[in-house]
Amino acid sequence: MTAEAVIAALSLPASTRVDQRVPKKLLLENGAPTAADKRLINEGIETIQWLAVLKQATCGVPAFRDDMREYLEIAILHVTLREQAKEARLIELLHRAVPYPVLLLVESEHAVSVSLGHKRQALKEAGKVVLDGEPATVVLPSADSAIYAAFLQALDLSRQPRASLYALYQGLLDTAVALQASALTGTFTLLDSTERALQRRQALHTSIALQGRIASLRSAAAKASQMARQVEMNLQIRKLEAELKQVMGAL
Repeated sequence: MTAEAVIAALSLPASTRVDQRVPKKLLLENGAPTAADKRLINEGIETIQWLAVLKQATCGVPAFRDDMREYLEIAILHVTLREQAKEARLIELLHRAVPYPVLLLVESEHAVSVSLGHKRQALKEAGKVVLDGEPATVVLPSADSAIYAAFLQALDLSRQPRASLYALYQGLLDTAVALQASALTGTFTLLDSTERALQRRQALHTSIALQGRIASLRSAAAKASQMARQVEMNLQIRKLEAELKQVMGAL
Protein backbone atom coordinates (compact mmCIF):
# COMPACT_ATOMS: atom_id res chain seq x y z
CA MET A 1 0.00 0.00 0.00
CA THR A 2 2.32 2.71 -1.29
CA ALA A 3 2.05 5.66 -3.63
CA GLU A 4 4.83 4.08 -5.69
CA ALA A 5 2.64 1.02 -6.33
CA VAL A 6 -0.16 3.23 -7.63
CA ILE A 7 2.25 5.17 -9.85
CA ALA A 8 3.62 1.93 -11.27
CA ALA A 9 0.09 0.60 -11.84
CA LEU A 10 -0.81 3.62 -13.98
CA SER A 11 1.86 2.53 -16.52
CA LEU A 12 2.60 6.14 -17.41
CA PRO A 13 4.37 6.59 -20.76
CA ALA A 14 7.81 8.15 -20.41
CA SER A 15 6.61 11.10 -22.49
CA THR A 16 4.13 12.07 -19.75
CA ARG A 17 6.64 12.25 -16.91
CA VAL A 18 7.49 15.59 -15.32
CA ASP A 19 8.95 14.58 -11.93
CA GLN A 20 9.37 18.08 -10.57
CA ARG A 21 9.00 19.30 -7.03
CA VAL A 22 6.33 21.99 -6.65
CA PRO A 23 7.17 24.76 -4.13
CA LYS A 24 4.53 25.19 -1.43
CA LYS A 25 4.70 28.89 -2.27
CA LEU A 26 2.68 28.23 -5.44
CA LEU A 27 -0.07 26.54 -3.43
CA LEU A 28 -0.05 29.35 -0.88
CA GLU A 29 -0.47 31.92 -3.66
CA ASN A 30 -3.16 30.06 -5.61
CA GLY A 31 -5.00 27.78 -3.20
CA ALA A 32 -5.11 29.36 0.26
CA PRO A 33 -8.03 31.81 0.58
CA THR A 34 -7.58 32.37 4.32
CA ALA A 35 -4.79 32.74 6.86
CA ALA A 36 -5.94 29.49 8.48
CA ASP A 37 -5.56 27.66 5.15
CA LYS A 38 -2.05 29.07 4.71
CA ARG A 39 -1.17 27.71 8.13
CA LEU A 40 -2.62 24.29 7.25
CA ILE A 41 -0.49 24.16 4.11
CA ASN A 42 2.71 25.28 5.84
CA GLU A 43 2.27 22.94 8.79
CA GLY A 44 0.60 19.97 7.09
CA ILE A 45 2.36 19.43 3.76
CA GLU A 46 5.86 17.97 3.56
CA THR A 47 6.31 17.80 -0.24
CA ILE A 48 4.36 18.23 -3.48
CA GLN A 49 5.67 16.34 -6.49
CA TRP A 50 4.32 16.89 -10.01
CA LEU A 51 4.68 13.38 -11.42
CA ALA A 52 3.16 13.57 -14.88
CA VAL A 53 0.93 15.46 -17.29
CA LEU A 54 -1.56 13.72 -19.57
CA LYS A 55 -2.39 15.66 -22.74
CA GLN A 56 -2.56 14.98 -26.45
CA ALA A 57 1.12 15.72 -26.97
CA THR A 58 2.24 13.32 -24.21
CA CYS A 59 -0.26 10.45 -24.32
CA GLY A 60 -2.20 10.86 -27.58
CA VAL A 61 -5.59 11.51 -25.93
CA PRO A 62 -7.34 14.56 -27.43
CA ALA A 63 -8.46 17.58 -25.43
CA PHE A 64 -12.11 18.12 -24.49
CA ARG A 65 -14.22 21.28 -24.71
CA ASP A 66 -17.88 21.99 -24.15
CA ASP A 67 -19.99 24.79 -22.65
CA MET A 68 -19.09 23.76 -19.08
CA ARG A 69 -15.44 22.77 -19.16
CA GLU A 70 -12.19 22.67 -21.08
CA TYR A 71 -9.81 19.79 -20.39
CA LEU A 72 -6.46 20.45 -22.05
CA GLU A 73 -4.42 18.33 -19.64
CA ILE A 74 -4.62 16.17 -16.52
CA ALA A 75 -2.05 16.61 -13.76
CA ILE A 76 -0.84 13.74 -11.58
CA LEU A 77 0.49 14.95 -8.23
CA HIS A 78 2.01 13.11 -5.27
CA VAL A 79 1.66 14.90 -1.94
CA THR A 80 3.31 13.80 1.30
CA LEU A 81 1.63 14.98 4.49
CA ARG A 82 3.09 15.53 7.92
CA GLU A 83 1.69 14.00 11.09
CA GLN A 84 -1.54 15.63 12.33
CA ALA A 85 -2.22 17.25 8.94
CA LYS A 86 -5.88 18.01 8.19
CA GLU A 87 -6.04 15.78 5.15
CA ALA A 88 -9.59 16.45 3.92
CA ARG A 89 -9.16 20.22 3.83
CA LEU A 90 -5.70 20.00 2.25
CA ILE A 91 -7.03 17.73 -0.49
CA GLU A 92 -9.77 20.25 -1.25
CA LEU A 93 -7.26 23.12 -1.34
CA LEU A 94 -4.97 21.19 -3.69
CA HIS A 95 -7.82 20.48 -6.10
CA ARG A 96 -8.94 24.10 -6.03
CA ALA A 97 -5.42 25.43 -6.62
CA VAL A 98 -4.94 23.65 -9.95
CA PRO A 99 -7.07 24.96 -12.85
CA TYR A 100 -7.30 21.56 -14.57
CA PRO A 101 -8.29 18.09 -13.38
CA VAL A 102 -5.91 16.37 -10.99
CA LEU A 103 -5.25 12.79 -10.00
CA LEU A 104 -3.95 13.31 -6.49
CA LEU A 105 -1.95 10.72 -4.56
CA VAL A 106 -1.86 11.66 -0.89
CA GLU A 107 0.58 9.86 1.39
CA SER A 108 0.37 10.21 5.15
CA GLU A 109 2.13 8.30 7.91
CA HIS A 110 -0.43 5.49 7.98
CA ALA A 111 -2.30 5.55 4.67
CA VAL A 112 -2.28 6.36 0.97
CA SER A 113 -5.33 7.98 -0.64
CA VAL A 114 -6.34 8.63 -4.23
CA SER A 115 -8.46 11.70 -4.96
CA LEU A 116 -10.12 12.99 -8.15
CA GLY A 117 -12.63 15.76 -8.83
CA HIS A 118 -14.04 17.24 -12.02
CA LYS A 119 -13.59 20.95 -12.81
CA ARG A 120 -15.91 23.35 -14.64
CA GLN A 121 -16.10 27.00 -15.60
CA ALA A 122 -17.43 29.26 -12.83
CA LEU A 123 -20.97 30.43 -13.54
CA LYS A 124 -20.48 34.04 -12.49
CA GLU A 125 -16.76 34.67 -13.08
CA ALA A 126 -15.49 34.45 -16.64
CA GLY A 127 -12.24 32.54 -16.94
CA LYS A 128 -12.37 31.06 -13.44
CA VAL A 129 -12.29 27.29 -12.96
CA VAL A 130 -13.95 25.67 -9.93
CA LEU A 131 -14.53 22.19 -8.54
CA ASP A 132 -17.63 20.51 -9.97
CA GLY A 133 -18.91 18.90 -6.77
CA GLU A 134 -16.93 17.23 -4.00
CA PRO A 135 -13.78 15.29 -4.92
CA ALA A 136 -13.94 11.52 -4.64
CA THR A 137 -11.25 10.46 -2.18
CA VAL A 138 -10.60 6.84 -1.26
CA VAL A 139 -8.07 5.28 1.12
CA LEU A 140 -6.25 2.31 -0.38
CA PRO A 141 -6.96 -1.05 1.28
CA SER A 142 -4.42 -3.55 2.53
CA ALA A 143 -1.78 -4.39 -0.06
CA ASP A 144 -2.40 -8.12 0.29
CA SER A 145 -6.13 -7.93 -0.53
CA ALA A 146 -7.72 -9.10 -3.78
CA ILE A 147 -9.57 -5.77 -3.99
CA TYR A 148 -6.29 -3.84 -3.94
CA ALA A 149 -4.85 -6.02 -6.69
CA ALA A 150 -7.98 -5.59 -8.83
CA PHE A 151 -7.89 -1.81 -8.34
CA LEU A 152 -4.25 -1.55 -9.40
CA GLN A 153 -4.94 -3.66 -12.48
CA ALA A 154 -7.92 -1.48 -13.45
CA LEU A 155 -5.93 1.72 -12.98
CA ASP A 156 -3.62 1.04 -15.95
CA LEU A 157 -3.97 3.89 -18.46
CA SER A 158 -4.24 1.38 -21.30
CA ARG A 159 -7.52 0.18 -19.76
CA GLN A 160 -9.04 3.66 -19.52
CA PRO A 161 -11.24 5.39 -22.14
CA ARG A 162 -9.24 7.39 -24.69
CA ALA A 163 -11.90 9.28 -26.66
CA SER A 164 -10.98 12.51 -24.84
CA LEU A 165 -9.24 13.74 -21.70
CA TYR A 166 -12.66 14.11 -20.10
CA ALA A 167 -13.47 10.46 -20.85
CA LEU A 168 -10.04 9.41 -19.55
CA TYR A 169 -10.48 11.36 -16.33
CA GLN A 170 -14.00 10.01 -15.89
CA GLY A 171 -12.63 6.49 -16.28
CA LEU A 172 -10.04 7.11 -13.56
CA LEU A 173 -12.72 8.64 -11.34
CA ASP A 174 -15.03 5.66 -11.88
CA THR A 175 -12.15 3.34 -10.96
CA ALA A 176 -11.70 5.21 -7.66
CA VAL A 177 -15.45 5.13 -7.00
CA ALA A 178 -15.45 1.37 -7.64
CA LEU A 179 -12.82 1.08 -4.90
CA GLN A 180 -15.00 3.20 -2.58
CA ALA A 181 -17.97 0.95 -3.27
CA SER A 182 -15.91 -2.18 -2.58
CA ALA A 183 -15.58 -1.11 1.07
CA LEU A 184 -19.35 -1.64 1.35
CA THR A 185 -19.88 -4.56 -1.04
CA GLY A 186 -16.70 -6.55 -0.46
CA THR A 187 -15.95 -6.82 -4.19
CA PHE A 188 -14.27 -4.56 -6.75
CA THR A 189 -16.44 -4.23 -9.85
CA LEU A 190 -16.17 -1.79 -12.75
CA LEU A 191 -19.49 -0.95 -14.40
CA ASP A 192 -19.98 -1.10 -18.15
CA SER A 193 -21.90 2.11 -18.79
CA THR A 194 -21.69 5.80 -17.91
CA GLU A 195 -25.29 5.76 -16.68
CA ARG A 196 -24.68 2.88 -14.26
CA ALA A 197 -21.46 4.49 -13.02
CA LEU A 198 -23.38 7.72 -12.30
CA GLN A 199 -26.04 5.74 -10.42
CA ARG A 200 -23.29 4.11 -8.38
CA ARG A 201 -21.75 7.47 -7.46
CA GLN A 202 -25.14 8.76 -6.35
CA ALA A 203 -25.87 5.57 -4.40
CA LEU A 204 -22.46 5.71 -2.73
CA HIS A 205 -23.03 9.32 -1.65
CA THR A 206 -26.45 8.36 -0.24
CA SER A 207 -25.03 5.28 1.51
CA ILE A 208 -22.33 7.30 3.26
CA ALA A 209 -24.91 9.86 4.40
CA LEU A 210 -27.25 7.13 5.70
CA GLN A 211 -24.41 5.42 7.57
CA GLY A 212 -23.59 8.73 9.24
CA ARG A 213 -27.20 9.24 10.33
CA ILE A 214 -27.42 5.67 11.64
CA ALA A 215 -24.20 6.08 13.64
CA SER A 216 -25.46 9.35 15.15
CA LEU A 217 -28.78 7.80 16.13
CA ARG A 218 -27.08 4.79 17.72
CA SER A 219 -24.88 7.08 19.77
CA ALA A 220 -27.86 9.17 20.85
CA ALA A 221 -29.93 6.08 21.67
CA ALA A 222 -27.17 4.72 23.89
CA LYS A 223 -27.19 7.97 25.87
CA ALA A 224 -30.98 8.41 26.06
CA SER A 225 -32.37 8.14 29.59
CA GLN A 226 -36.01 7.63 28.62
CA MET A 227 -37.13 4.24 27.33
CA ALA A 228 -39.70 5.78 24.98
CA ARG A 229 -36.99 7.89 23.36
CA GLN A 230 -34.74 4.86 22.92
CA VAL A 231 -37.57 2.93 21.26
CA GLU A 232 -38.30 5.84 18.93
CA MET A 233 -34.67 6.15 17.85
CA ASN A 234 -34.30 2.40 17.37
CA LEU A 235 -37.31 2.45 15.06
CA GLN A 236 -35.67 5.25 13.09
CA ILE A 237 -32.46 3.22 12.91
CA ARG A 238 -34.28 0.17 11.53
CA LYS A 239 -36.01 2.34 8.93
CA LEU A 240 -32.70 3.86 7.83
CA GLU A 241 -31.02 0.44 7.74
CA ALA A 242 -33.74 -0.82 5.41
CA GLU A 243 -33.23 2.23 3.22
CA LEU A 244 -29.45 1.65 3.26
CA LYS A 245 -29.90 -1.97 2.19
CA GLN A 246 -32.00 -0.86 -0.76
CA VAL A 247 -29.53 1.85 -1.81
CA MET A 248 -26.59 -0.55 -1.60
CA GLY A 249 -28.23 -2.63 -4.30
CA ALA A 250 -27.09 0.04 -6.77
CA LEU A 251 -23.43 -0.30 -5.75
